[in-house]
Amino acid sequence: MEPDSENLEEKRKELGRTDEPLEDELVEGFENTVTEGAERLSRTWRALTITGLFGGIDVGVGILAFLAVKEATGSDLLAGAAFGFGLLALQLAHSELFTENFLVPIYAVVSRHSTWLQLARFWVVTLLTNLLGGWLFTWFVVAGFPQFHDVLEESATKYMEGGLTVESAALALLAGSTITLGTRMSQGSSNEVVHAVIAVFDGLLVVGLGMLHGALNSAIIFGAMHAGAAISYTDWLVWMLWVIPLNMAGGLLIITLPRLVRTLELIKKERAAQESRHADDGRVV
Repeated sequence: MEPDSENLEEKRKELGRTDEPLEDELVEGFENTVTEGAERLSRTWRALTITGLFGGIDVGVGILAFLAVKEATGSDLLAGAAFGFGLLALQLAHSELFTENFLVPIYAVVSRHSTWLQLARFWVVTLLTNLLGGWLFTWFVVAGFPQFHDVLEESATKYMEGGLTVESAALALLAGSTITLGTRMSQGSSNEVVHAVIAVFDGLLVVGLGMLHGALNSAIIFGAMHAGAAISYTDWLVWMLWVIPLNMAGGLLIITLPRLVRTLELIKKERAAQESRHADDGRVV
């Protein structure tokens, strides 16, 4: 005979440090994620612009490491792992990368700590400033390291050749889900060594395996354009129009949605608490 679900819930409460019907780690992670997401979404325009701009620059540093290792070794996997330095810089500098924003701020919105309009502003500004930062930094890379021109053109061409196919769509979905998963894993630890390991493996998987990531790959494509590759901004924009939505689908549907379902009880409780606070505020004269 199977145990009654109510008895299981009561047993869970007795064994855990909290009174919630979920593991303590999930409860603590949920609370931290909601708080961090609300803080990110409430940033001023200036703060949001700067963090997104530096996110693009940090990505550019990772690309410089990628180019150096790729030129020296010819290995995509080693170059991808080197790119992880840029992802680590993003974390340590508290910059913003577009696809890192598919988990943390969503929790703030569904828990009623922030609004969908704030989320839209966050996504749009972060993406645009990531692209601008990457465009600027790769201009300096191309000017300072002419020996990397061929590698840049080869990489950019590989990303864009073939257009939208089943294979390229899968690569874009996997890129969004992999970066979002890396964000989720990093939130589970405050150890900087763990963060470094996650960043290296994210770089190895996303860049080393040639996945399609709108913000990361765009910086490489911009570098190739600066170096004189036969790629126009129209070509790049057409590519972005299908890569970005697929990145979002990968991060939101594959990683974020199941996690929302897993913590649905906590979300409902937090939404009710927020609605109660708003109602109390409305009654204050």
